[in-house]
Amino acid sequence: MRKLALLSAFVFTSIALLQSGYAASNMTSGQVMKVDQSAGKITLKHGPMKKFNMDEGMTMVYQVQDPPLLSRVKVGDKVQFDAEQVNGVLPLPRFKKQGTDRST
Repeated sequence: MRKLALLSAFVFTSIALLQSGYAASNMTSGQVMKVDQSAGKITLKHGPMKKFNMDEGMTMVYQVQDPPLLSRVKVGDKVQFDAEQVNGVLPLPRFKKQGTDRST
């Protein structure tokens, strides 16, 4: 019974580590160009995004899932983010200001 419990703990830990590594590998570096709190949008200048087969960097507008979080960033801030593509909209499920440990 103890071996089964240890094996289960190992499997769950391994899955969590793989998921965090996957999430980190999908993060893109960018710079805040504009913050529109009332619309819940942020404009980011960023490098290539392999996730979307973008070979070159560009500036794009993203929808933030929790608009009050935009109060934590300002124009010029460096950020790390992960984007999705849902029905032609580019929501940001995660972003964080570089140099901080807190995800936004």
